[in-house]
Amino acid sequence: MDSILRAAADLLGTELSDPIDLGGSRRSTVVRCHTASRGSVIVKAFSGEPEGLRSFASEAAGLSLRMAGPELFAVDTAVPLLVMEDLGDAPTLADLLLGDDPEAAAAGLLAWARGLGRLAAGSVPKRADLARLRARYDKGVPSWEDEPWIEQNSAGLLDLLGQTLITVPEGLAGELAEIGTVGAECPAFTPGDTCPDNNLLTPDGLRLIDFEFACFQSVFLTAAYCRMPFSTCWCVYRLPTGLAEEIEHAFRAEVVNAYPELADDAVWQAGVRRAVAVWTVDATVALLPRTLEDGPLHPTRRPVPTRRQLLEHRWAMASTLEEFPALAATMRTLLGEIAGGWGTPPLQGYPSFGGLGSDDLVRKLRSDRQDLRST
Repeated sequence: MDSILRAAADLLGTELSDPIDLGGSRRSTVVRCHTASRGSVIVKAFSGEPEGLRSFASEAAGLSLRMAGPELFAVDTAVPLLVMEDLGDAPTLADLLLGDDPEAAAAGLLAWARGLGRLAAGSVPKRADLARLRARYDKGVPSWEDEPWIEQNSAGLLDLLGQTLITVPEGLAGELAEIGTVGAECPAFTPGDTCPDNNLLTPDGLRLIDFEFACFQSVFLTAAYCRMPFSTCWCVYRLPTGLAEEIEHAFRAEVVNAYPELADDAVWQAGVRRAVAVWTVDATVALLPRTLEDGPLHPTRRPVPTRRQLLEHRWAMASTLEEFPALAATMRTLLGEIAGGWGTPPLQGYPSFGGLGSDDLVRKLRSDRQDLRST
């Protein structure tokens, strides 16, 4: 901590005081500090491991694009670390979803979806700019945009099925290759980790934090966060009937400004369903080996679902992807032969919605959308 503060103080040319450790991850350490001239700032230092170096380059480049997130004040490529604007202690979308105010939670979801959609649509002409910025901060580790993670997960799933002695249906490898093509479709910028705890609902509107996975990726991969919901996150419960559709519509209404072809329902549905498959494979490869003993998805936040609950929910959704019969059959087999022995309670609804009985709220959101369209 002392070395981080000294490096940040040298970078800013001012003394830092009253450090508060905000946590971070295995890849990074995040500290709130006070300065004599700027008030409080956030210092984020990254580990020297490959994932830490990848995260540094992605976050430095993503924030330097200045399309979203806190203002970037300074970058030290040697430590490496960033000094950025402190957005304060505004509630996150996770706080709202785990709270007790359904209208605030629904409004937060819609703000999140619209914000991501506007960011994606506005970023399309800036792909070369991000590549140039990332090259400036490159530490020798490929970005997630250049990493063949979808193909690696496909191979990982086939290996995992073999290890669990589950028969691989004929045609699964070919379907996985076809599903993986979604990654190149309609690319746009994303901070990458667009999970509920990385979205602040400030008095000035939605603000995004955590750009460690910032890259250009298919808008379908982001849209799947609306439908599943939150494809790679810990704050995952079931949404009330119709609400996922509303937030997906809010995201889509923005991105069609950049990609008019997404107004075609057939194009949109096919892309999002492929993305659901991609993220389900990702979750299976990441979590199934860790389900011999079940456990919560987050070390401290409560309430939170368990790994088994999340996987069972993901597998059930992907089992309906009948355009990919081998994958759907695999998901049904996992539900029967693996999840069937868990005896895990089903995934419940988000606490903020009091279960799943929010029909009046969804009707109001749809009415508001129609009123907005008519004006």
